Amino acid sequence: MPLSGLSGLERTNLREQALDSLRRAITSGAIPPGTHLVETELSAQLGISRGTLREAMRQLQQERLLTLGARGRLAVRHLEQRDLTEIFAVRGALEGLAAEAVASLPEADREKAVRRLRSAVAAMDVPDEEAFDERIEADLKVHRLLCELSGNRTLLHQWESLGGSIRMTIVFAGLERAVRNMDSSRHAILVDAIASGDPAAARAAVLEHMRSAESNLS
Repeated sequence: MPLSGLSGLERTNLREQALDSLRRAITSGAIPPGTHLVETELSAQLGISRGTLREAMRQLQQERLLTLGARGRLAVRHLEQRDLTEIFAVRGALEGLAAEAVASLPEADREKAVRRLRSAVAAMDVPDEEAFDERIEADLKVHRLLCELSGNRTLLHQWESLGGSIRMTIVFAGLERAVRNMDSSRHAILVDAIASGDPAAARAAVLEHMRSAESNLS
């Protein structure tokens, strides 16, 4: 039986297209948590070889969107409340450290970083409320940029490794509740705290942001 949220792909960059199509279908909930993925069915539905599909699925497994289940079958990851709490705790630690670092920059550098963050926050105001994919990516761009601006490459790498788990929190909660966390005004508070040049206040703002986000999704 064909899975929803998927369609045939063009004959260019098939692996990346398959990866993007599957990732979007999973993080939108079109393919529900716990669903076992059958290679023969998926490759036929997407119009790609099983080898290309396997490459995409390996990447999704690394992103922790897919997990290895019984008999070696891959299934869409299912989050529990404990997973949600742990993900936000780690995000708080990483992004709190990033916020401290940016708030500690010399004034000229901090102002430049703040301008970039404000621009990313402004881009979160997607006109079409139904454009969930765009809203999700705009939200994640703000948080990734914060980590990037810290100048700590290890921190950024660790945050990026959480990408799949962060997206799965959206599936866990459902899009309606997840959208509450995508409000630009919530993120503007973070940027204001960083702009103040007070590292402790910047870190505290991040931790409160994460606490509130987890509460919205729980």
